[in-house]
Amino acid sequence: MAATRVIASAGNAVSGILLCKGQSRAAPQSLNLCFRNGRLLNQRRRLFTCNAIHIPQVQIKEAGQPESFDYRVFFVDNSGKKISPWHDIPLHLGDGVFNFIVEIPKESSTKMEVATDEVYTPIKQDTKKGNLRYYPYNINWNYGLLPQTWEDPSLANAEVEGAFGDNDPVDVVEIGESQGKIGQVLKVKPLAALAMIDEGELDWKIVAISLDDPRGPLVNDVDDVEKHFPGTLTAIRDWFRDYKIPDGKPANRFGLGNKPANKDYALKVITETNEAWAKLVKRSIPSGELSLV
Repeated sequence: MAATRVIASAGNAVSGILLCKGQSRAAPQSLNLCFRNGRLLNQRRRLFTCNAIHIPQVQIKEAGQPESFDYRVFFVDNSGKKISPWHDIPLHLGDGVFNFIVEIPKESSTKMEVATDEVYTPIKQDTKKGNLRYYPYNINWNYGLLPQTWEDPSLANAEVEGAFGDNDPVDVVEIGESQGKIGQVLKVKPLAALAMIDEGELDWKIVAISLDDPRGPLVNDVDDVEKHFPGTLTAIRDWFRDYKIPDGKPANRFGLGNKPANKDYALKVITETNEAWAKLVKRSIPSGELSLV
């Protein structure tokens, strides 16, 4: 049996108390705090469409050997209980700041992803046709997901050629200078959105920057990215357009005029996909093979 060991803390503690709109099924993690009508409520329930919730310090544990079929990176709370990085890490931190979970550190090529069909949705290496997957070249930015978001495959987006969601959490391309670690939780602010169409499916790429990055205070919208990170938006679009070509597949396409949308549009995408996730975990939408634990 593969050894299991704690390898890192998943970034800074993600905590806070914000206003919530609703709540749903019981969750295994520790007590959440939430205000309703000005009163503090104590409850052991997962909170949906919240601007924030309180969760304990998160750690990650790896099981198995890296670059193997059984390798997994699990998330645990401070009591040692497993939690889902997709479902149990809060999305919102308030003031336009969000939690971002690193799946693939910048300047690496191993294609890691949250296993949306496995209990507790650990991070694993993607596979295809019985082989472990690697990008044909390094990705130049930290890449991962926004927790508590979901691109609904039953929903056609009229603004992006009627493309349906890809059945995954929303992807983030974090452009800061530091290399993240697998499973690290970073506080980021969105700057732009790219509407990638991958084999007919809509696969949003939210361009964001860590609050800890030295240039973070200088960039607040899409135009700031071009000013302080010249050429980066074009490089991101071209990288995701072309990365499947070496495998004999056609280039990906982009909606919205092949241009990055601004911060407001990115926030709209995040809101809509957070609402779709809330419907999913409330069982308002069939989950199919997705794990809701």
